Amino acid sequence: MADRYLNKSVDLTTNGETNIYTVPTSQLANPPIPPTVTIIKSLLICNDSAGNETIDFKISDKSLGPADISLFKTKAINATTTTELLTHPLVLEEGDVLKATASTANTIHVICSLVEIS
Repeated sequence: MADRYLNKSVDLTTNGETNIYTVPTSQLANPPIPPTVTIIKSLLICNDSAGNETIDFKISDKSLGPADISLFKTKAINATTTTELLTHPLVLEEGDVLKATASTANTIHVICSLVEIS
């Protein structure tokens, strides 16, 4: 097994749903891509605007069909603050997608620190 530490940073430039991270899926290639599990260690949110904003996070869980599972719904982020949303690591499986939706475009930045284990 190999561990790969990554940082996924996204500026939410729309108030539409944005994919933050997708867990790689195994593929029969040369060389083959093995199945991957991802552990999200940190989910930092920065509101760089002068007003309070909200954000939604969900996982599109591939093993459920896929089905969208809410992590945070209308989570308030105060003006000009940074907030860590996770208190414990979050495990994602092959093909799962972490998604975010900001209440207002161009106000929120997301930094997701993770480790891929394959």
